[in-house]
Amino acid sequence: MSTPARFLATLGFLSRLGPARVLPENDLRRMMFHLPLCGLVIGAVVAAAIAAPAALGLLAGRPQVQAWLAVAILAWVTRGLHLDGLSDVADGAAAHVEPERFWTIIKDSRCGAFGVAALVLALGGQIVLFTEILRNGDWWAIVWAVVFGRACAVLFGLSAQAYVRPGLGGLFLSGATWPAALWAVTCALAPALWLRPLAAAWAVAAALVLLTPLRRLVAAVRGVNGDFLGAAITLGEISAGLGFVLASTA
Repeated sequence: MSTPARFLATLGFLSRLGPARVLPENDLRRMMFHLPLCGLVIGAVVAAAIAAPAALGLLAGRPQVQAWLAVAILAWVTRGLHLDGLSDVADGAAAHVEPERFWTIIKDSRCGAFGVAALVLALGGQIVLFTEILRNGDWWAIVWAVVFGRACAVLFGLSAQAYVRPGLGGLFLSGATWPAALWAVTCALAPALWLRPLAAAWAVAAALVLLTPLRRLVAAVRGVNGDFLGAAITLGEISAGLGFVLASTA
């Protein structure tokens, strides 16, 4: 499969913006490299979906409503895939970190109280942070947050290579190589360092705070799968939003 075709396949795997297809294992292992650029496309679609009506005078000056729409569109475009991962991990971690019990809960399609709480906090946090971003018309920061979240997932996957479990998520995570990680860092930090360097610094600090407990959980339950990747993406998006807001108020 060519690189453009693999990019489109990754976009279809992670969102509604590309064709969904069954892929051979070798292509699944090489998808992680494309996560940041998929984030760029997804973020651009979300930003355009709220910027276009504002340009026509619809919801202009209503950053709270625009932020709510942005979060809703992001969840729809990604099929709620990453939010599902966050809720599964929260349920498993809150109930028990004994490995066998944890992985039994992860496989349960039902969402428990801690999973719901994690979703409320994550979605509410995104809305609040995106509101602050949009208050000053910084549309680009929405796109950057989506890219940053996917870059965090690549770096998280690289750090947890020794714990990858068999399965579809394991195949995907096995593609978190050093070249993929270096590319992810470049995509995530270059725009912010150019436009708002302090935001990049705060975002990295926030990501370390939010993702370190998730990484410790990997070691505690002796495994990592696609649910952890989804949780890392969501927490990475929140970290970028926090970084931007902290930089704006510093």
